[in-house]
Amino acid sequence: MAGEGGGMRKALIWLPLVLFLGFFGLFASGLLKPDDRLITSKLVGKPLPAFTLPAAASDRPALASAQLATGRPRLLNIFASWCVPCAAEAPQLMALKQAGVEIDAIAIRDARTDVDRFLARYGNPYARIGLDARSAVQIALGSSGVPETFVIDGKGQIAYQHIGDIRADDVPMILDRLRAAR
Repeated sequence: MAGEGGGMRKALIWLPLVLFLGFFGLFASGLLKPDDRLITSKLVGKPLPAFTLPAAASDRPALASAQLATGRPRLLNIFASWCVPCAAEAPQLMALKQAGVEIDAIAIRDARTDVDRFLARYGNPYARIGLDARSAVQIALGSSGVPETFVIDGKGQIAYQHIGDIRADDVPMILDRLRAAR
């Protein structure tokens, strides 16, 4: 009988290590194969929701969805003056503008003076900038954060959604998406 209790005690001594290794394995598998946590718009391939926004910058006009159905594809950039990745993507947006791309924007939860300062510091590639003070249009577009950029075809439909900042190596792909949206 004494031998049976000793075997049980030896097994219990190893139980914390076995549990630790089990939890560690579960954690490691989550790191190696993380869930896809990007939220993509369900509006890709569909018309933009109707909106009219006031001007977000002193030297650019306001923005309405009807202005994005001009017959030519364009970009709609969602940004904010307080967004660090938005500042990082500014040179790529300027490069796209210099390549002849028409770009409009929606500033999220921002103030005109802050947007003006941001544009003075990082450049202004935008034809029009609307102010979405409460993120209502951002949410209606299916955008989950800033920055995000949408390729809008000439009919005012969302052809592509780029989540996150546009990096230098994304520029050729964005230009291809714009050509395909004609």
